[in-house]
Amino acid sequence: MPDPRRARSRRLQLPEVKRKVIIMETIAKTNKHIMPTYGRFAHTIKQGKGATAFDESGKAYIDFGSGIGTNSLGYCDDEWVEAVCAQVQTLQHTSNLYYTSPASDFAEKLCEVTGYANAFLCNSGAEANECAIKLARKYSHDKYGKGRHTIITLTGSFHGRTLTTLSATGQSAMHDHFFPFVEGFEYVEANDYGGIEAKLSGDDVCAVMLEYIQGEGGVVELNKDFVDAVFDVCAKKDILVIADEVQTGAGRTGKFLAGEWYGHKADITTMAKGLFGGLPGGACLANDKCANVLTAGTHGSTVGGNPVVMAGGKAVLDKVSDAAFLSQVIKKGDYIRARLDKLNKVTDISGKGLMLGITLNGDAVAADVAKAALERGVLVLTAKEKVRLLPPLNISDNDLDKGLQVLEEILS
Repeated sequence: MPDPRRARSRRLQLPEVKRKVIIMETIAKTNKHIMPTYGRFAHTIKQGKGATAFDESGKAYIDFGSGIGTNSLGYCDDEWVEAVCAQVQTLQHTSNLYYTSPASDFAEKLCEVTGYANAFLCNSGAEANECAIKLARKYSHDKYGKGRHTIITLTGSFHGRTLTTLSATGQSAMHDHFFPFVEGFEYVEANDYGGIEAKLSGDDVCAVMLEYIQGEGGVVELNKDFVDAVFDVCAKKDILVIADEVQTGAGRTGKFLAGEWYGHKADITTMAKGLFGGLPGGACLANDKCANVLTAGTHGSTVGGNPVVMAGGKAVLDKVSDAAFLSQVIKKGDYIRARLDKLNKVTDISGKGLMLGITLNGDAVAADVAKAALERGVLVLTAKEKVRLLPPLNISDNDLDKGLQVLEEILS
């Protein structure tokens, strides 16, 4: 006669066994049919709601990474879903040879919130940065002629993976394999006053491109005095300032644009990631000086301004542009700092709002912390040697506490 205790044990083990089988099947198919350009965790995500993701077995994970800052309203926010579903049943795409109200409504709201004159709508942060580079060079060429095309970027920066935006990225480790890189970029150490002044002393520079907080570079904040100096010199020499706010924008730091913390508005600002709540989109914003530089035929994007993406973006804008909403982002960021800053393995926390980088002491490794958190049901990111947190901007206090409790146990 079968032992009922063993039968019960087998029933309890079955979901875990089944989960592993499903995961391994997905991993095997991915590795076979998708290029291996990412170092992935051996976990799959099937669905999500709010700040919680679920795998195939239904195991829950508190997500402190929000798709690298892209799911700004978490998973499947009700109003966002309603807007996207309504649009996808109405018009999913038409070319930019025609006008659509979702694109015009989104652009109007974005310009209203940011104070910019207009925007180019595209599909990613890299595309937004590509547009900004072209815009800056054409502005200078139209006004001053050939030869004034150099763009200064900062070491540690990350601006994308197209050949041009990779050339703009100030990380030598990424300047390999794909030779020849695009010319016309020079690099200065972040917060190096003397270095930036020396680079701007010539007559070949058309723009300075910066991230107020370098995300992929390790959640490194620029000093306000350094930013002030950049804007001051550039204004005197009619050199454009491009702010890459792909990761810092759309409320991530507690201001709609991180530049607000510094008291500056760049001539050109690029956005993507959290601006569209999980759909692929990007925007390159231009001030009055730059608004009419790109004309018909000088730039384009077949699916830029896609109606479905714009509907999702408008739903995001309606929420994250609210002052009360943004004040909660700051409050939650302060709460995370207060909980984690005192832990044994934490030596420093950088960033603003819900864009935070945790520096660990010499005994702790960020990748190990991320792996341990994953096994215990919390998703976090890394950036260089730091643990990086980018929770949904509307994460509930309950979910925040659940995730922080796990991190406290790991980092104590």
